[in-house]
Amino acid sequence: MRFENILSDINGFGRFQKMVIAISFLGRFTLPCHFMLNNFIAVVPPHHCNISALDAGDVFRNLTLQQQLTVHIPVQEDGSLSSCKMFAEPQYQLLLNSSNITDAPTVPCKNGWVYDTSAFKSTLATEWDLVCDKRRENKATATIFFVGVMFGAVCFGSLSDRFGRRIMLLLSYILGMVFAVASAFSTSYVMFTVLRFFTGFSITGIVIVSSVLSVEWVDIEHRKLVGVTDSLSWTFGNTVFPAIAYFVTDWRWLIISVTSPLILAIITWRWMPESARWLIANGKLDQAQYYLQKCAKMNQIKDVTDTLKTETLSSIVMTEKRDRTYSYLDLVRTPRMRCLALCTGTVWFCVATAFYGISFNISGFGLSIYLTQFTYAMIELPAKIAVYYLLDKIGRRFTEVGALLMVGLCLGINIVVPKGMSVVRTVVAVIGKGFSAASFATIVLYSSELYPTVVRQNGMGYNSFMARIGVAVAPLILLLDEFWQDLPQVVLCSVAVLGGIVARTLPETRNKCLRETIEDPGRLFATDISRDITLSYRTNNGGRKRKQQTKYKKIKH
Repeated sequence: MRFENILSDINGFGRFQKMVIAISFLGRFTLPCHFMLNNFIAVVPPHHCNISALDAGDVFRNLTLQQQLTVHIPVQEDGSLSSCKMFAEPQYQLLLNSSNITDAPTVPCKNGWVYDTSAFKSTLATEWDLVCDKRRENKATATIFFVGVMFGAVCFGSLSDRFGRRIMLLLSYILGMVFAVASAFSTSYVMFTVLRFFTGFSITGIVIVSSVLSVEWVDIEHRKLVGVTDSLSWTFGNTVFPAIAYFVTDWRWLIISVTSPLILAIITWRWMPESARWLIANGKLDQAQYYLQKCAKMNQIKDVTDTLKTETLSSIVMTEKRDRTYSYLDLVRTPRMRCLALCTGTVWFCVATAFYGISFNISGFGLSIYLTQFTYAMIELPAKIAVYYLLDKIGRRFTEVGALLMVGLCLGINIVVPKGMSVVRTVVAVIGKGFSAASFATIVLYSSELYPTVVRQNGMGYNSFMARIGVAVAPLILLLDEFWQDLPQVVLCSVAVLGGIVARTLPETRNKCLRETIEDPGRLFATDISRDITLSYRTNNGGRKRKQQTKYKKIKH
C-alpha cells in the first residue's frame, strides 16, 4: 500500500488540506516583502554636500540658500547639483556668470550631506551616509541578506528531514521575526548587516518547509493547485508590499510592518499538522495515525478504522530502515540521486539567475518606484494562472522546458532589437519576466515531487542554495555591460536555454505517486525504463542487435 491510497480513503483535498494551505499562505506573505525590501530601505534619495557648517564670512551668509549652493557645489550635465563633490574654494564669480566652471578644483564633501526627504523620510543611505564612496556598502546589504538565505536553505533543509517539518517551521517563524525586528533597532551599519544575515537565514525555512509540508498532505490530483497557490502567495505579497512602502517611508517602521504578519503565523501554527509521510518514513506510526485520524475527522470521513491501523501504516514502509538519519550525503550516494541532484540544482540556478537578472534589468516604464514594483508583481499573475492549466495539460517537464526556452527567446530578441525601440524592448522584457515567473512557480512544485520523502527537505534545501547562488550572480552578470552592452543579455539568454535543456532530461511527475525512500521502485529518469526494457528484450531475443535497437528507439522519454 502507498500513502496515496490512505489519502484517497480520508479525502486527499478536504477541509484539513485547505487549512494547511491557508496557514502556509499566511506565513509566506512576509517572504517577498523581505526579499524585495532593499528596493525601498536602501533607496538613495537626491543629495548634495552639506554646506551649513562652512564659515565663509559675512558675504556668504548674506546670500540666499540657492546662491550659497551655486558658489560651493558644481552643477552636473543634467542641471542637478553634484552629489559627492564641492568646490575647494567658493566660486563667487558664478553669481555673475551663470555658466558652470568645469576646471575649478573640487574635493569630496567635508561635512556630510543634505538629503531630499520628500519621498523617503529615512533610508539606510540617510541613516549612515551610505552614499558616494560608501554606495557599495549600501548595495551590499542585499547581498548579505541573500547569503543568509543561501545558508539557511541548507540548514533548514537538513534539520527538517531530521527533526520534522512542523517544529522547524515554528523555529523559522520565531527566529525570522526576532532578527527582523531587532534589525529595525540597529544602532550601526555593522549591527544591521549581521542581523539582516540572520533574518535571511531564518525566514528561508518558511519557504522550503511550508511548500513541502503542503505537497505532502494533498493527493496527486491537487498537487499542482498547492504548488501554484504557494507561488501566488509570493505574487500577493509583492502586490501589497508597494502600498505598505508608500505609506511607511521610514525604513525602521517598514521592516516592522512587513514582519508583523509573522505574529499571526505563529498563532495559527498550533493548527499546523506534522507531515504524516515524514512520520511514517521515520517509523513514528502512532503520531502519523493521530494526524491521519484528525484529517479524516475534519474531512468528515467515517469508517476508516481499518485504513488507519498501525499494521496498515507499517505496510507503507519501504525497503530502507526507518530509524536511519538522512543527510545531504544521501543526495549523492547512488548514481540516480547524483544525476537528479545535478540536474535539479542546475535548473534552479538557471531559473533564479534568469528571473532576478530580468527583474534587475527591466527599465523603460517611466513609473515611480511604487508603481514599478506593483507592475512587476502583476506581470506574474497571468503567468502563474497559465501554469496551473499547463501542469496537467502538458506536464511539469514540458511546462518548465517551455517557460525557460521562452525566457531565452525574449532575451535573444532584445539583443537584436535596436536600442531606440524602447517600447518594443520593454514589452519583450515584460513578457520574458512573465515566463521567468512561470518557470519559478513550476520548478518548486516539480522538485518537491521528484525527491523521495526521506530526503525531500534536504533536496529542496540544496536546490534553494543553488538558486541563491544564481541570485548573487545575477547582479554581477549585469555589470558585464562595461565590456559589451549586450553581453548581459547574451549570458542570461544562454543560462535560460541551458536550464531548458537540462530540464528536458528530468522525468515527468504528472499523476505519479510521490517516492517515499531512495530505494523506492519508482523510476527517476526515463532512461531507467529504457535501459531495463532494452536489457530484457536483448535477453528474450538472443541478442539480435537490429531489433533491439529498433525497440530502443520506440521508447518515449
